[in-house]
Amino acid sequence: MSDLPRLTKARIEAILSARFSDGFKSLKDLPDPFTLHDMERAAERIVRAVKGREKIAVVGDYDVDGVVSSALMEEFFEIIGYPAEVVIPNRFDDGYGVSPAILERIDADVVITVDNGITAVEAAQRCKARGIDLIITDHHTPPEVLPDAYAIVNPKKEACGFAYPEICGAQVAWFLIGALKRKLGIELPMGSFLDLLALAIVADVMPLVSINRPLVQKGLELLSRSRRPAFEAVRAHLGKERFGAEDIGFGIAPRINSAGRMEDASVALRFLRSGTLSEASGRWLELEALNRRRREVESETTDAAIAQARAEDPVIVVAGEGWHEGVVGIVASRLVDRFGKPAIVLAVEGDRAKGSGRSIGEVDLFALLQQSGSHLEGFGGHKMAAGLALKTDNLEPFRQAVCRAASRLDPAQFRPKANVLGELPMGEIDWELMEILERFEPYGEANLRPRFLLRDVEVADARCVGAEGNHLKLLLADSQGRTLDAIWFGCDETLGRGERIDVRGTLQVNRFNGRTSIQMQVAGISRR
Repeated sequence: MSDLPRLTKARIEAILSARFSDGFKSLKDLPDPFTLHDMERAAERIVRAVKGREKIAVVGDYDVDGVVSSALMEEFFEIIGYPAEVVIPNRFDDGYGVSPAILERIDADVVITVDNGITAVEAAQRCKARGIDLIITDHHTPPEVLPDAYAIVNPKKEACGFAYPEICGAQVAWFLIGALKRKLGIELPMGSFLDLLALAIVADVMPLVSINRPLVQKGLELLSRSRRPAFEAVRAHLGKERFGAEDIGFGIAPRINSAGRMEDASVALRFLRSGTLSEASGRWLELEALNRRRREVESETTDAAIAQARAEDPVIVVAGEGWHEGVVGIVASRLVDRFGKPAIVLAVEGDRAKGSGRSIGEVDLFALLQQSGSHLEGFGGHKMAAGLALKTDNLEPFRQAVCRAASRLDPAQFRPKANVLGELPMGEIDWELMEILERFEPYGEANLRPRFLLRDVEVADARCVGAEGNHLKLLLADSQGRTLDAIWFGCDETLGRGERIDVRGTLQVNRFNGRTSIQMQVAGISRR
């Protein structure tokens, strides 16, 4: 890390400002919902169905974005007093999205998809044959051939001139609600949904720049005081009153996701839509139990996947009989971290394999799957993450094809994105710097929380803390005698007083026992 720039407060502010080259957006900059292609047609058909008392069904997805999208639509129809049916597929029984299996269970005149449907060619044909008007709302990358649906609302669609295509499925659903509100001529404060919306934007790893930033900013404020029973339960169980994007990413989202991964996403939907604090608290405990089970299964599967991986391949492709389909995406992320390459993890059942892939650096995983698609039954997703299915007979041909496609890429594309902003002298760390860092929150995708390098500092004190003694509390000192508190969570190393080290980490405000201080959260160290 010898080539890292030496930072000052002014330089940090300039680097962070460059991420927002078009300035900070505010909620008044949100585009009109009807600038989304087919929104007019979609909203007009749904309003006609409501006024004609036709049967409406909403089909969601089993991840956080899909569950939140479903919750938004369910809440909207409840507000207008309309009995729409909301269905979330079961990952294990129904497959993904508005599948033929799901359609067998639905009796409706209009089917609305949220956070899925852009690849549902067969489902669209079945809807047409049954006289069902299918309205697709999605944000995933469209295939070359679109489903023959009544309307398709997707900001990434070629015909769509929407100004901000990098939005999640719940945001598309939220814009649909805004369009329906106008068509129906009803009063409905759209800001009342932002606590839910922030959860989806962060969990689906949307870039926290442009219009996503103010939506998450306002959503986090609302989440901290929301009277929604689900979020009252979150605050009580996590012991927090103020929330940042990281609290969603590492605290709330994994628990919401665990329902669809391990059992059925309806558990998470019912949690978000809980009517009382008591109900929400009970459902949160259900999610906690599912998340604990998810972590155990994930750990076992990761070990098995690492043992099988071919480290020399440009894309790690592994498959296992009996692997839990609900954790393969997380395991793929673990393999990316371990091998520094894109990874695809597949659960085998009989003659079929289904799974997920995760990418690294600038490698476009979706494009790699397109190039090796002749071996697949289906796939979908985007540049950094995708889902896929194939016959087990095609596993080896697929591995060879995707590796061949990846071997043609520039090796620089595989380089992980730089995650250290620069070398920070301890003398620059003060409350003025913390105010600069706070100004650019919330941090997340495309606006990563700045990580700094403290070079050649002394360990003035080191002690294990936490219930299991697995966190390391440090006091760091520079050559001028300045000191900084630091915490290293889940540390498996020991450090002795007097050792000189380089430390990588982020800065945070630590509030404990009525005392407020600046603290570094350590990501890693190098001994000198």
